[in-house]
Amino acid sequence: MKKACFIVTAISSLWLSACSSSPQPKDKPVQWEEKTAGVWNVSVGTPEKFNLLSELQITPKYEAIQQMGEADLPISKEDICMEVVDGKTYIRFPLEKGEKIFGLGLNFKTVEQRGRIMRLHVDHYGGDDNGRTHAPVPFFVSSRGYGALINSARYMDAWIGTSVRKDSKNPPVTRDRNTDKDWEAQPYSDNLEFLVPAEGVEVILFGGPSMLDVVRRYNLYNGGGALPPRWGLGFWHRVPTLYSDKDVNKEVAEFEEHGFPLSVVGLEPGWMSRSYPCTYEWDKGRFPNPDDFVKGLNDQHIKTNLWMNPYVSPDGELYDKIEPYTGSHTVWCGIVPDYTLPQTQDIMTSHFEKHQLDKGVSGYKMDENDGYDSWLWPDVATFPSGHAAEQIRQVYGSLMQDVTTRMYRKRNQRTYGLVRASNAGTSSFPYVIYNDYYDHRDFITALINSSFIGILWTPEVRSSRNAEEWLRRMQTVCFSPVAQLDAWADGTKPWTFPEVEKEVREIALLRMQLIPYLYTAFADYAFKGIPPVRAMNLEEGYSAEATLQEGKLDATENPYAMAVRKEVKDQFMVGPSLLVAPLFAGEKERQVVLPQGKWFDFYTGKYVGEGEVIHVSPQLGRIPVFVKDGGIVPLWPAITKITREKHPLEIRHYGNKPAVYELYDDDGETFDYEKGEFTRIQLKVTNEQGKKSGEVLLPENGQVWSFRDFNFHFMTD
Repeated sequence: MKKACFIVTAISSLWLSACSSSPQPKDKPVQWEEKTAGVWNVSVGTPEKFNLLSELQITPKYEAIQQMGEADLPISKEDICMEVVDGKTYIRFPLEKGEKIFGLGLNFKTVEQRGRIMRLHVDHYGGDDNGRTHAPVPFFVSSRGYGALINSARYMDAWIGTSVRKDSKNPPVTRDRNTDKDWEAQPYSDNLEFLVPAEGVEVILFGGPSMLDVVRRYNLYNGGGALPPRWGLGFWHRVPTLYSDKDVNKEVAEFEEHGFPLSVVGLEPGWMSRSYPCTYEWDKGRFPNPDDFVKGLNDQHIKTNLWMNPYVSPDGELYDKIEPYTGSHTVWCGIVPDYTLPQTQDIMTSHFEKHQLDKGVSGYKMDENDGYDSWLWPDVATFPSGHAAEQIRQVYGSLMQDVTTRMYRKRNQRTYGLVRASNAGTSSFPYVIYNDYYDHRDFITALINSSFIGILWTPEVRSSRNAEEWLRRMQTVCFSPVAQLDAWADGTKPWTFPEVEKEVREIALLRMQLIPYLYTAFADYAFKGIPPVRAMNLEEGYSAEATLQEGKLDATENPYAMAVRKEVKDQFMVGPSLLVAPLFAGEKERQVVLPQGKWFDFYTGKYVGEGEVIHVSPQLGRIPVFVKDGGIVPLWPAITKITREKHPLEIRHYGNKPAVYELYDDDGETFDYEKGEFTRIQLKVTNEQGKKSGEVLLPENGQVWSFRDFNFHFMTD
């Protein structure tokens, strides 16, 4: 493999005269530095050494960014204002009429963020898109074709097209509310502003030209996307909290009896001798022989994922060792390790290795490193590293991901897990965010938003009110980064609603069939920075516009008759070719917005439309899925376990457009792919005068780990 190429141009200084009537100190000008093709570093004042990226051991993929080619900023440097006033940093970007802003955290209700005010703050999501969320990533993407990361680990405020300046180049029209029906409570704003409570900050700018190019550069700058082990893309089941080894083994046998796939079993707090706070040691009553228990699951090709939270119990062997390296306050009577310290990382790693990794445990679910305020350390807490409590909070989930990922990397073993808090710089970490908020529609919006900010999100299934909701949730989760049923609280099983057991089994098995396609999508995330599940707004040819619905005057609920924005936030792309449009309980039909080009039904191959809005009325057992013209979708058989066995491959082609698909393959478990031990198998379809043919092209000396008997299936007549 080639070594990464680092290109740094000479640093130049310039004044941004549009900032303020109060000039900056002459010894603190704004500094610009081009890091690589289409990536610039801009700083002002004295940026804090501790930031969102500084504590993470990530390496930008400069070579991959360079291969994307050069990119210019669509805005001038002079129009970006940065200044330090009264110990705080003020940042301003220009906004054009019609310009859209995406990103700025894992939001659950909105996709376009223009017109919002936020305080970006790690917390459990509380039902409002106000900036308090599990991943408040201060990175935005503009429809003009650029993006910016405000690289500070402080809580920061953002006004996204809401503030109006006296010196605006495009001021709003002054209107009289008494007489003018066009009066607006929120006048037009031509700027995007941030306030960072620090005496300087670094901003990293990313060029396009497309929004997908911006996101790709951002992900690659943060080390590329995560490539999970192949087993991580199978079906997961989390068992009730106090299950014993016997209970788990009984449940595993039931999966086999019902013909359901199972790749990962998740154990909840009861696996530990103490939890809330935690010992990270096995409970001897429920798990008297954890080595044999984990080995027994591994022998059945089922991995073990263990729940934890960060707070250390005084009742375990870890307490005295880690106590000197913990914060001033406790959470649930447990001490809080300062993960920024090397001593903390070493002590925690040694403990995890002894009690989990050495026994064959495959990964973690890292809970409650996000909030709420009432049960997290307060901002007045102190930590032995000297870093502020708010800074620790902003990166705590990121640090836990970093430490545990390196633990497995040391063993040349890939992991895949779940986490409750994340931030910028974590795209390469093999963790997926989940939470306790449980709204199906909002889960899809979060899935869409995750693709703008370099994180993964899962709309995991827990309980449901009826069989229809149960099935609709199952259909959605099987097209997400982790297909998981979480029964920790209520003991639900895939067959809990017998009337839809067959349909639930079918969608779970479809998930298993799609693993070659999904694994290739994740490889493109790792090598090229392309999100495996992504917003329609990042798809070429997609042009659905958000609309404003006139607000109705209500003296109590809406005294200013604020308009309500309507946007498409319930369909998304998976991999290069699949458009997924979930239905929700109570729905019999829905609209689907198709991007430009011809689209075809995934199940039948029939033509459905081209660059238009279509209406679909699928049967209950089908989640609407569409494939773009020329789409190639490789499928395994409907297996229930992921083994090292080679499987025959069905290669589906949709439409009539010739196409080439680069199927990815490696050993599925180690990091040897980073040394070049992987294969791209070219699946090629030609169409000459209506006669289609398929060809499989293996690179010379290319190894195949997972496939045999390649069979083309042309879905469209």
